[in-house]
Amino acid sequence: MNMNTQHKSALGGWRGSLALAALMLLAGCAGTARAPSEQDPYEGFNRSMFQAHESIDKAVLKPVAKGYDAAVPLPAKMSVHNFYENLWDVSRGGNALLQGKGSEGLTGFERFLINSTVGIFGLFDVASELELEQGDEDFGQTMAVWGVPDGPYTFLPLIGPNTSRDLVGWGVDQYFYPVSQINDVPVRNSMIALRAVEYRASLLPADKVIDEAALDKYAYIRSAYLQRRASQVHDGRPPRNDANNSFQDFP
Repeated sequence: MNMNTQHKSALGGWRGSLALAALMLLAGCAGTARAPSEQDPYEGFNRSMFQAHESIDKAVLKPVAKGYDAAVPLPAKMSVHNFYENLWDVSRGGNALLQGKGSEGLTGFERFLINSTVGIFGLFDVASELELEQGDEDFGQTMAVWGVPDGPYTFLPLIGPNTSRDLVGWGVDQYFYPVSQINDVPVRNSMIALRAVEYRASLLPADKVIDEAALDKYAYIRSAYLQRRASQVHDGRPPRNDANNSFQDFP
């Protein structure tokens, strides 16, 4: 792969982090207003879990992520990112099929096949170069399409923000994730730890935005998460009267 292709892949890899930062900035512009009480009935518990998560992140996760970001060359970081994302394409494709999105589901499996072979075990995102783009589907969205309601907002250390529905969906996705099926415990745990570090490093660009813009970081992240999930469930077109999001606040 030539340098131009590597550069394009690098830009694509950081696109998700920049999008997250922009989303959270929008949430801040909404005034960091609290979600309706019915969305977060366990706010006291969630805030205590959020503080526990912040302590763990400050003491362990963020320093390790910063070290990884500084020490690992960009091409290597992109290869690690592409490898894990390639494994998720199977889940994304399967969930798309369960949601009745046949074409998108087949694209997920096609991406996995191409990137696992031509892309050398997913280290290179050849499928994106061929303009095979995959939607970001998961089992939480699948349950939403099946009519399962959001349930209360929940924040857990290391796992982060969820609704009760999405927490169940997260567990199902994690169970069927190929890395979780590895029988060699040290290998499996090492791969999970590397994924966690890589993912946390990808969120570093958003940290400064959140810290500088949020008056109430907990409410800020909650608002951003609920809006993002509403957008994902409705494929970027959440209904304006949906009580679970505040996209109507933005033009």
